[in-house]
Amino acid sequence: MKTLLLKELAEAVGGRIIGDADVAIRGVAGIKEAQPGEVTFLANAKYAALLNETKASAVILGKPDPRASCAQVIVDDPYYAYARIVSVLTEKPYRATGISPLADIARDARLGRDLSIHPFVTIGDRAVIGDRVTLYPGVYIGEETEIGDDTVIHANVSVREKAVIGRRVILHSGAVIGSDGFGFATHKGRHHKIPQIGIVVVEDDVEIGANVAVDRAALGKTVIKRGTKIDNLVQIAHNVTVGEDCLIVSQVGISGSAAIGNHVTLAGQTGVAGHLTIGDNVIAGGRAGVTKDIAPNQVVSGYPTLPHRQWLEAQAVFAHLPELRKRIKELETKLERLEKQTDPGPQQRSG
Repeated sequence: MKTLLLKELAEAVGGRIIGDADVAIRGVAGIKEAQPGEVTFLANAKYAALLNETKASAVILGKPDPRASCAQVIVDDPYYAYARIVSVLTEKPYRATGISPLADIARDARLGRDLSIHPFVTIGDRAVIGDRVTLYPGVYIGEETEIGDDTVIHANVSVREKAVIGRRVILHSGAVIGSDGFGFATHKGRHHKIPQIGIVVVEDDVEIGANVAVDRAALGKTVIKRGTKIDNLVQIAHNVTVGEDCLIVSQVGISGSAAIGNHVTLAGQTGVAGHLTIGDNVIAGGRAGVTKDIAPNQVVSGYPTLPHRQWLEAQAVFAHLPELRKRIKELETKLERLEKQTDPGPQQRSG
């Protein structure tokens, strides 16, 4: 990491300093672990008691706190400021390493400037690689694929034919972009492959985690829109559209032709059935099973999904079901006894 004065870091995040602005900062750490020379942050009020115990040289806060035992950087969003400071301290200026002689590049591929292409990269016919692109060892770029400027593709990623990858995209190791969609026609008991002749489009500033699969469209496009972030081990099927600035967490599965709006969060292991629409700003809790369309601005949980508060109430009841079942059986037994006691009998009914 670099070493910078606190005032330089505060300027980078638009923060106001209380205390020593000239203290040198060489690292970032949690509020419990931080040592002199490091900056920490407080975004959760439950850790506020640690402010007078931390050994950090500075703390990032949303508002001044007299308990802090070190300099304070006051910002509107401490967590975002922390992320920016980490970037400032760790980012290195891009320096192109050139093209390895061990890379296999088609003669008619179009290559941009200032590239870093590592050994054992394969670039197919008529592919287009933008400026300042980094391709780590084992990357495969299919024919007629386009890679935008400043994109980083980590080791052993496959970007198959005709995919379009935007600018400043990050693809982590093992991701497969443009694999065939799961399409088969069943005829007389046998499954026949439907050729998947569409493409994948990944727009600018998208980050896709390790071992993610984004399938090519059967026809048309599978689209991941600008700014969306996808965690590891996610499956996105053919002809899906994922909107802008979404968060797709690990082990989510999105079935074919689903349409996901902007600013949607799908928590871990959420499943989305095919041909559904999820509106803007929806949050689906972990392991949610989405089986019908969801209107915008909803928070849902469970399978099938319910409004989150209703689902919490249902979960609270679920733990008591054995007790409730027992009580119902007892009530049924009492009711049966009462009915027998009030039954006049056959002679009384006939008389």
